[in-house]
Amino acid sequence: MTAIATAARPKRPLAAQSATLKRGRMSRKFLIAGFISCLIVASSADARPTQVMPGVSYERILRWTANGPVALYIVTAPKPGGLYTLTPLLSNGTIVGRETVSSMQRDVSAQMTTIGVNGDFFSWHGGWPSGLLMRGGVVEHQSALGRASVGVDTNGDLHVDRIPWYGRWHGTTNTLWQPIGQLNEPPRADAVALFTPVWGSNTPALRGTTVVLTGFPPAAPRRDLTGIVQSVLTNTSVAIPPDGAALVARGRAAQTLRDEAVVGSPLTVRIPLADTWASVTDAVSSGPTLVKDGRALFNAGEALTKAQLRGRDPRTAIGQRADGGIVLLAVDGRRPGWSVGMSNWDLANTLITYGCVTGFALDSGGSTTVAFDGKVLNRPSDPAGERPVGEALVIGYTGVFVPAPMSTLSPNADGVADVEKLSYKLVRPATVSANLIAPDGSVRGLDSGEKAAGRYSVTWDGTDVNGALAAEGRYHWNVSATDDLGRASTHDQAFTLDRTLGFLGISKTARRITFTLVRDARVRVTVETRYGGILRTITAGPRAAGAVNVAWNGRDGRGKRVGAGAYVVHVAATSVIGLSELRAPLVIRR
Repeated sequence: MTAIATAARPKRPLAAQSATLKRGRMSRKFLIAGFISCLIVASSADARPTQVMPGVSYERILRWTANGPVALYIVTAPKPGGLYTLTPLLSNGTIVGRETVSSMQRDVSAQMTTIGVNGDFFSWHGGWPSGLLMRGGVVEHQSALGRASVGVDTNGDLHVDRIPWYGRWHGTTNTLWQPIGQLNEPPRADAVALFTPVWGSNTPALRGTTVVLTGFPPAAPRRDLTGIVQSVLTNTSVAIPPDGAALVARGRAAQTLRDEAVVGSPLTVRIPLADTWASVTDAVSSGPTLVKDGRALFNAGEALTKAQLRGRDPRTAIGQRADGGIVLLAVDGRRPGWSVGMSNWDLANTLITYGCVTGFALDSGGSTTVAFDGKVLNRPSDPAGERPVGEALVIGYTGVFVPAPMSTLSPNADGVADVEKLSYKLVRPATVSANLIAPDGSVRGLDSGEKAAGRYSVTWDGTDVNGALAAEGRYHWNVSATDDLGRASTHDQAFTLDRTLGFLGISKTARRITFTLVRDARVRVTVETRYGGILRTITAGPRAAGAVNVAWNGRDGRGKRVGAGAYVVHVAATSVIGLSELRAPLVIRR
């Protein structure tokens, strides 16, 4: 054996070793920071906004930050006006009670198509909002002391301001104005509350004096609102007249109300909101103010709790760009593996990223919800899912609406996607032209004429007017309408006619997956969870036209046997026509 001598390396001084270790740690830090930055940029760049209705887009962006993953939901819409409104919705149509955002949207589906978010903070048990609420120029709840509100005016511009509350009333024997402390909220000690029909059918049962008014107009601001005293009652709940209102007083204020309210005599109320809001028609409260004059605000100095202001949480906000466009933003949170949430400061800067010059926070935490046409788009943080809230704030669209058709029509008689259902919705009577536009640009009329408000649908089996197979490729379902107010709108949705993939089958043992291709295609076969998580890619690559058989050994990508449960087999085929997909349920029993 021959020994090979090696020279021993001299030891470096401890200071040099320490410097090397520090450089190594710094290098790792820079690598990690660079990796995080790449993920943020990549996830943002990969996001593709989806048009959910004409002019209104939605996108979900997943980002990795130094604090963990963040899931953002962004809605952009035109400046309110014409076919578009920015509208508060009330749970159950009344101040009292709570309802989910998606359910509120379904309630108004016949009047508008909506996408939106949750609104103001609210009473957990009573459901009434914490601050100002206006709808259609009518004030329905008082503003909150020390907090701002966001309102939209007749020009579609947002206003974010602190609006003082100076509601007041007087009778006929004494014309001195007396304060109204609450509007559509139970009166506090020694205070008077005004209840209008939007509160609900009856006033709350309280000890005090109740005055019932008839002929009372809607509670518009900055004008005298006069009704006739119908009755004066004590310590009871009373019905609120549909064309009236009720004043309820407690403590010392009850005696003043009894003295001034004379049956058969007028009683006048005034709600003098700020003159700067003279043209505001719809408003909600919450807070804090996030962006003002294009600058993010770190601390707006509003009267909010530490829990409402600080920390990384689910968040909701609204903003307006310089061109008047509206941005609704929701952020999931309290889900470490999915989204850790966001601070108000990050929320403000995100609004600025989307070009907002004005920004305002809405209720956060478990209330954070974004929904479209009655379907939830985000992942609310409450264990039970979507939280019932007091109100929603939505973009309302009143033009013709075309729900997205099935993405791929594949009329090959395998019982899957053989017929395409094409539909549209009108919220007003309209003259309609509904057409199918082929890949070569030719137009085929499928429906037309004078239509009442409602939902309409036709089906198409992938044949032409002569009953022959139609050309494969990209089709457009295009519906134009002019309503009874003379407002024109058009909505176009695309789908693909593609016969490439069909007849997906799974053996009883789930060890064999079969399907057919009518042309050569690149194929990818995966086994997934019910929520889309990929457990195993079984095969991927080019396949020739004809029957395809794929074997699976029942194991996931790590070689472990897949446990008993419900799964999905997903086959994707990309051909000269495009991407075609089939999914089939898979149940594994052990």
